Parts: sequence; C-alpha cells; structure tokens
Amino acid sequence: MDKKKGVTFVDTNVFIIDLRYRDDRNFRKNRAFLDSIASSGKGMMSIYNLLEVCGILSFNLSLKQILELFYYLPARYNVEVIPSHTMESILPTTPVKGVMDMIRKKASFGDALIAHFVKENVPESAIFVSWDAIHSPSPGYSAACCREEWRGDRAVARKSEGG
Repeated sequence: MDKKKGVTFVDTNVFIIDLRYRDDRNFRKNRAFLDSIASSGKGMMSIYNLLEVCGILSFNLSLKQILELFYYLPARYNVEVIPSHTMESILPTTPVKGVMDMIRKKASFGDALIAHFVKENVPESAIFVSWDAIHSPSPGYSAACCREEWRGDRAVARKSEGG
C-alpha cells in the first residue's frame, strides 16, 4: 500500500463494534465505514491494534478462534497491518519517553502505545478514525470520529484538538 495516498488508520474500537456489538445504535454507520474501507483498500491498523482486538475478544473465544481472528481480520476488512502480522514478527521497539508523552495527555497505556506508534509510522496526511477521536496521535492528524463525522461513504476530517 502506498502510505502517501489517502490512507485511513482505523482504531481498535471500530473493529470491536463490528465484531461484538451488533445491537449498538451506531452499528450500521460503523459497518458502512468498514465496508467503504474494505472497498478502497486504503485502510490500515497497527499490530498493536490487531493484538488488542484479539485480547479483548479472547475471553469468549477458543485458542483456535483467537488464532483465526489474528490471521483473518486483516483480510476480512482489507486493511494493512503495520509493520506486519505474522507470528514470527517482532513487536516494534518504542521509546518509553514517546509513550509517556502520550500518557501525560491523559491516555491509557494501550492508547498511548498506539498513538505513539501512529505518530512515528503513519504519515500525517492519514485520517485517524476512532469512536474516541480525542486519542488522535497529535494535533497534525486529521481525526474522524465515526459517531459524529462519518457521512456514509466518507469521513469528514477535522483537526484534532490537543491530540
């Protein structure tokens, strides 16, 4: 995937709504967004997001199902996992200072780790889509919060406030 052409970084919670909360009042809007991302082929997530989805859903899945989810989710939604998503991969190294800078902005460890990873590895031209767009990696990123800013087939980007 050419990371410089209209890429959309999809946060964990967007996948969780689709996989677990079919009765959520925003399920249809969320599904329309994921269908659009799958069609465009310009979606991405980090290995941390993929592992977070697997961890959240692990309480209700067998080992076999967890492994299937790990391998199947990127294909199901046609998203690129950066840097990769093989069991042989090594997790990216992350300086503690970078994560602490995000935590200082009132982020949980998981959100801080992902936000720092995005800040370091995804171009600022990308749109960061989340149900909690306040966790956008930095003020330079456009952030679309599915709840308020997804309009059918496109994200309405806005500058994130305070990142």
